Amino acid sequence: MDSYLDTVDSDWYRQRASGALICVLAAFFILLVRLYYLQIIEGDEFRRLSENNCARLQGIPPARGLIFDRNGVLMVENRPCFNVSIVPGEAKDSKRVVFKLAELLGVAPESLFTKLIEARRVPSFKPILLRRDVSRDAVAIIEAHKLDLPGVLITVDPMRHYIEGSRGSHLIGYLSEISSEELKSGCFPDNRVGDFVGKFGVEKAYEPYLHGKRGKQQIEVNALGQITRVLKTEEAVSGKNIYLTLDVGLQRKAEALLAGKVGTAVAMDPSNGHILAMASSPAFDPNAFVEGMTYDSWNDLTSNQFRPMENKAIQGQYPPGSIYKIVTAMAGLEEGVITEQTRIFCPGYYRYGDRTFRCWKRGGHGFMNVIDALAQSCDVFFYQVGEKLGVDRLAKYAKACGLGSPTGIVLDREARGLVPTSRWKLSRLGMLWQGGETLSVAIGQGFNLVTPIQMLSLISAVANGGTRYKPLVVRRIESSDGSLVKEQVPVPIGRLPASEKTLQIIMKGLLNAVNKPTGTGWNAHIPGVNVAGKTGTAQVVGMEEDNEKKSVESQRLDFRDHSWFISFAPAEDPRIAVTVLVEHGGHGSRTAAPLSREMIKAYLKNDLELASSSAEFDLALAQLE
Repeated sequence: MDSYLDTVDSDWYRQRASGALICVLAAFFILLVRLYYLQIIEGDEFRRLSENNCARLQGIPPARGLIFDRNGVLMVENRPCFNVSIVPGEAKDSKRVVFKLAELLGVAPESLFTKLIEARRVPSFKPILLRRDVSRDAVAIIEAHKLDLPGVLITVDPMRHYIEGSRGSHLIGYLSEISSEELKSGCFPDNRVGDFVGKFGVEKAYEPYLHGKRGKQQIEVNALGQITRVLKTEEAVSGKNIYLTLDVGLQRKAEALLAGKVGTAVAMDPSNGHILAMASSPAFDPNAFVEGMTYDSWNDLTSNQFRPMENKAIQGQYPPGSIYKIVTAMAGLEEGVITEQTRIFCPGYYRYGDRTFRCWKRGGHGFMNVIDALAQSCDVFFYQVGEKLGVDRLAKYAKACGLGSPTGIVLDREARGLVPTSRWKLSRLGMLWQGGETLSVAIGQGFNLVTPIQMLSLISAVANGGTRYKPLVVRRIESSDGSLVKEQVPVPIGRLPASEKTLQIIMKGLLNAVNKPTGTGWNAHIPGVNVAGKTGTAQVVGMEEDNEKKSVESQRLDFRDHSWFISFAPAEDPRIAVTVLVEHGGHGSRTAAPLSREMIKAYLKNDLELASSSAEFDLALAQLE
């Protein structure tokens, strides 16, 4: 009996042990399966989540390169700004956090949700910029409510600041937030959503130099997203510094002279193509683009009839008026149609077929040679020269002078202008060229269109003996430690189609235009400086004779002529060439010439003061003797 009971107990214990073993093995099997699922199947995801719960890789935006004028005057810098971002993966309830943040900042929640929607494809562990450049008070409020705002970050980033405001804005340009199209283009590999990039002017043209290289920082954060320590840092590399060819003093003068006018004033060093000033009026403040511009503000800028966003120096296209007579004189002399001794009588009009073409001087100029005709801007003289040349020969010289094609300046959206030919009219309008149209072209009217930068290039070439230089806006590029990265050298792009003798004849005419009381450019005369120049009055619309006799002020603004003046000085050793264009400013002699005079005086101020001191010394010495 006992042995039987022992056998039963033994079987019972064996069965219980086997059941327990099965349960243990089953438990271990379930654990193994779960471990396999967590570590093998979902391992990458949980590894990512784990790492981002304790460590995060943060980008460090680089400081953008500074911009100086040619003399080292700082024009564009960076200032610190506080930006508010959110990491959706750490916010838990993003909707609640954003509503709370909007309440604390006093802004509409929709503006913050818009940022989240735009960045919906950004991984949840990456920060999304919600608000840029908040105040220090706003920073203090957010920090005080940090526990209620999980995932919200405040970073201090460099922000662009244009010290001179609107001054030089068309040349320097502006920044704006990078678009999705630009990010997809592959041209901005180091940028991300929320970054600012150059959109216009030098800021855009030299973006690769100015941008710098983004840095990286690996940080450890707690469950609230607060930084506990920095694990590793790869410092950002600042952008390169740009030294413009611009003279900020001359730029200030040019913009002051254009105040209240619509037009442009641009100056160049004739010896190398350096742009010394480029003013376009009205202007815009580039700070508005980086600080945040409302839709209404943008609409006001783009719908303004005076086009403040247009760089009129390179984008504006205008009939040249009488400044084109330089081209007509050059073509006539080179083609042997006229010589320095050729004299043409001007009675105040010229009859061609059944039409009468008038001279600006009703009583006529009498007998004129080419020098006198340039100085006094005699229309009748150039009507007859143009008639003998024909439109196609005129076009040949105009194109060789750089008209009808871009100058190659690095700034984008440069206009081409228009040099009409008989073939152009036939193909464009389906009409044959008429002889009377050549007379209009010869004095800069008709289909002619030029840009101020083209005419500046032309007058600079006349000044330096015939070499056309590419306009340069950057003098050199340096790294943040001051080492030279790149230095711009003069770039010749062609020569004027004129001999030295022809250029000397034209020079005499331009000198007489400014330095003789009978010259149309007498208002640009500067005692002690030989200024050479040419006035231009470009008709905008054809008007009846009675209407033309009205004063400029009594005419409709949009019917008034454009006012031109191109010049250089000193004539014997040119250091500055200037082109001034005032839209609907009336006669070039009255409006544009005085502006040009003041720009030249401002740039040559030291020379004029030295010459004045020398003259006073000579006078005092003579009195002593």
